[in-house]
Order: sequence, then structure tokens, then C-alpha cells
Amino acid sequence: MKFPRNSGVLLHPTSLPGPYGSGDLGTAAYHFVDWLQTAGQKLWQILPLGGIGPGNSPYMSSSAFAGNVLLIDMDDLRQHAWLTAEDLTSDVGFETQRQNFAAVWPWRMERLARAAQAFTQDANPQDLAEFAAFCEAHTAWLDNYALFMSLAECFQWKDWCEWEGGLAQRTPVAMEKARAQHAQRIAFWKFCQWRFFTQWLKLRAYANQRGIKIIGDAPIFIAYQSAEVWARQDLFDLNADGLPRVVAGVPPDYFSETGQRWGNPMYLWPAHAQEGYAWWIERIKRTFELVDIVRIDHFRGFANYWEVPASEPTAMKGQWLPGPGAPLFDAIYAALGPLAIIAEDLGEITPDVEALRREFAFPGMRILQFAFGGDSTNNFLPHRHQNDTVVYTGTHDNDTTRGWWKAASEKERQYLCDYLAVDGSDVHWDLIRASCASVADTAIHPMQDILGLETEHRMNFPGKCEGYWEWRFDWSQVLPEHASRLAHLCRVYGRDGGNDPQ
Repeated sequence: MKFPRNSGVLLHPTSLPGPYGSGDLGTAAYHFVDWLQTAGQKLWQILPLGGIGPGNSPYMSSSAFAGNVLLIDMDDLRQHAWLTAEDLTSDVGFETQRQNFAAVWPWRMERLARAAQAFTQDANPQDLAEFAAFCEAHTAWLDNYALFMSLAECFQWKDWCEWEGGLAQRTPVAMEKARAQHAQRIAFWKFCQWRFFTQWLKLRAYANQRGIKIIGDAPIFIAYQSAEVWARQDLFDLNADGLPRVVAGVPPDYFSETGQRWGNPMYLWPAHAQEGYAWWIERIKRTFELVDIVRIDHFRGFANYWEVPASEPTAMKGQWLPGPGAPLFDAIYAALGPLAIIAEDLGEITPDVEALRREFAFPGMRILQFAFGGDSTNNFLPHRHQNDTVVYTGTHDNDTTRGWWKAASEKERQYLCDYLAVDGSDVHWDLIRASCASVADTAIHPMQDILGLETEHRMNFPGKCEGYWEWRFDWSQVLPEHASRLAHLCRVYGRDGGNDPQ
């Protein structure tokens, strides 16, 4: 699918300002959309919208379909009279520059519980009808998700394979008993999803009305401790005890000397093929109900994937195996039609990965922080870019550009200065300008680089499980020249046009 020439900003909603410890779908999100419009941007790229998992990562969600309940706007709940002003007194542990999960999680979950109880006790007919309609429209995944979350709480978040009484095996008797026993908590989780979806779709519509499209993120693999693995064990490579036989990861690369052992269970691709890839079709369909464009994380896994024995502590000992390839995307396209998909094709990319990407006309990715470590043949250098790519200064997995610059080798620094004819004193804007000037159809800039922030503000560090996904900014950091400078570059380099993939 052909993308128009335009530009956008990478910022996850949790990084937004706000009074309740974490960015959410409230006032600041709408203000950010307005800021994007002022800055001449046409795209807002986010990370996965699902709930967080181990290490607070949005890439290890408890569901491939559900939204992150921590993003629910508290003020919306107050406006419905499900919370009071007193309920929304800030916690002393809240911080403006980072999300303190230890304080945010219990505070927000307690308020959501109060709101759900108030809704149950005193909902008006219109709200009841809307809630019922939502539950009916999403029953294919919502029923399993709400029961899974209720049971996970009950068993203190032990892996589902350790659940007792036939629940791990999902025997009919055990399932019927659990639905009755946990009915109140099941209703709570459904209420949270109703509010998340209602708020998110309203925000997305607001952005679309202002000419801004949302780029979402779909991780190729899903978490073991998730509703979907529990509900469809037949689609995953599990042992008789329910634990993964093998797990996902990547071999050693420029991010990690021991590779990245992600720990996700592997798909049984023949089982998916046997049912016509129905699970994947449903997943992609639901994702596009939330966003306009989807970035598929670790796209190369569809061509070939790195399988690691579950007993291995690192990803060094594994093997490459063939993925589903074109038949998966043929099935998706047959069911849903052409889709606006970006392929995350970073790492060691083989010809079959490139062929798969081009067969379906998915734009690939180019990262400018990777451009200056070699010579003029480096494909990340702007003169090597192609139209069907998305250029980034860096992604959520990279250091900020200023942090990267401080740690870069003297050779990299000199090459950048020679290549861009700069002195490096304004390196974050040097790379933003280079990305805008690229022939790549799409340019995306992390908010940290627009603000010129240092290493301590990076979003993630691949392979490190603690201390990340916490970054937030404050509106006091955003100056008028940030928007005006970005808008000027988009005008100069022709990135201020339309934004509908053709």
C-alpha cells in the first residue's frame, strides 16, 4: 500500500502529562493532538495499547485484544458521577517526569473498582444499554479476557497452567463454576474495557477529524500469561503440563551480546493454517478498529523466526525455523482487504524477509542512529533510503538521539558531521532534519528528540527488565519553537500534505 509523504511523532499515551500519576486518555491526550496539528504533523505513533506485563512492558500484555486499563481517564469517570472529586486526590508517590508503577497501579485500580461499583448500583438506562451493546460486540474475546483476569487475580497471578480444579484445562464444569463464583469481578473487567474502548475511540475520532492518523503497534508474539494462550492452547507450542516447549527471541545482535530471550510461547503455525488463520484475521481486524495504520513488530518472524528451548536462560542457543510466510497475509487480505501496515524489518534481514515485505507492499523501517557506524553503503543512510520506508531518528528501543550522540564513537560522530555538514551541537534537530529530507514516504520523530532530552528519558532498553517504560514529559518542557520548527521542516521537505494510504 502506497503511503503519502508525511510526518509524525512517536509518543505512547502513558508518557503524557496528567495529575493521576500516568498519562491517559484524558485532557492531555486531546491537547497533544492539537499540538501535533500545530506542529504540522499528520501521524501519531503509539506503542501497543494492551495492558502491561512483566517489567511493565506493553509488549507482554495479558490480552492481544484488551486495552490497558491504566489509560482510562479518571475525569471521565467523575463526569459520569461514578467517582467523586475526593476520590481523585493525587497519591504522594506520583511523579511528573516518570510513571511510578508502584504508586500508579494500586491507586488507579482502586478508583476503577469504585467506579465499577457505582455504575452497577446506579447506572442510567442509556449507559446500561451502551455497556450491554459493547459486551455483545466484543464477546468473542471479552468473555475469556474478563474470566482470565478474574482468575489470575484469584490465584495471585500464578501462571495459568498452575490453576487448580480443572481451570488450566478449561473443563466445562470448572468454567461454569468459575463464571458464577467470579461474576462480580468479571463484570468489573468488562466495565473497564467498555470505558477504555469508549474513551479511545472518541480520542481517535478527534485526531482523525484534525487530519491526524494513529499508527498502532502489533507485537508478533503474545505473552504466555494471557487470555488468548489460555483460551486457545491448541494454537501454541506447549508441553503436556501447559508450559511452553520453546520460546521466542532473537540471536545476539547490536542490541544484546546474548540475544533477546523474550519468553513468549511460539505459534503452532500448522494449526493456524488448518483453521484458515482465523485467529490472526480476528486479531488484525480488531487492531484496525482501534488505529489507522499498524506497525507489525518483528516482521521477520513471519518469514523465519528464532526458536529458543524454554530451558535456556538466554537466546544464544536457538534455531531459525520458517514462519507462515505469504499464506498468512493472503488469508488476511482475502478477509479484510488491503491494509495500511508497516513492517518492522530491523535486525539481520534475509532476502526472504525482504521479498515477503515487498510482495505485500509493506513499508520497512530505517533508523538514523544506525546510519553512521559503517561507510556509504550503509542502508540506514538517507541517500540509501527508498520511498517505501519509514525513517526514524530512533525508536522506543533506542537511546534518545542526544544520549546516543554522547555514547557514539569518534568515527560515528565525525561521519555524521561530514555527512550532514553540521558540528553536532544540535544533533537531535540535525537528525530530525535529515529524516524530513529523506525520500522515505514517512518520517517519525520520538517526542524525546523533539524536546532534546538525554539518556535518562529513553523509553526502553532491550533485554533489561526493570526501570523502563516509565518516561513522561511535562507541558512546561514544550516550547513554542518545538512546534514551529517541526512544522517548518515539514513544509520545506514536503511533508505537510495528506495522509491517506492509497
